[in-house]
Amino acid sequence: MKTPVIREVKSLNMSCDRIGNLLLVKFLPQGGNETCILMPASIVFWLLKHLPVNQDPQLAPPAVLPRIEQYDWDNRDTPRAFTVQCKQFDQAIRMQFALDRGPDLMVLLNRSNVELMRQMLVAYSKDLIDLDAE
Repeated sequence: MKTPVIREVKSLNMSCDRIGNLLLVKFLPQGGNETCILMPASIVFWLLKHLPVNQDPQLAPPAVLPRIEQYDWDNRDTPRAFTVQCKQFDQAIRMQFALDRGPDLMVLLNRSNVELMRQMLVAYSKDLIDLDAE
């Protein structure tokens, strides 16, 4: 199957499940439809160790965040990410998520969205269970 490519994410949002082992991530791409994935806590903690921290005080925040509704959580078609591979560029990070169903998802996050994602992951990390913690 061909990997779909979201050229650039305009904005994203996240929500944590009640148990503390999953985040629902909703990507809002430039000129496309919203895409949701379920991200396990193991990926969240890996990303927290590897995402760069913003060094630019002039960095503008991303566009309006997409709303996460109960439907997004209840949708049985929302795929779950098994792994993520990242490649860093000067002004963006490409993330390819291997999913449990359907084709993999590839997103390109500009620096604003990388920082937004990092801040959300930090905030939700307090609600998630790190099974690999020592």
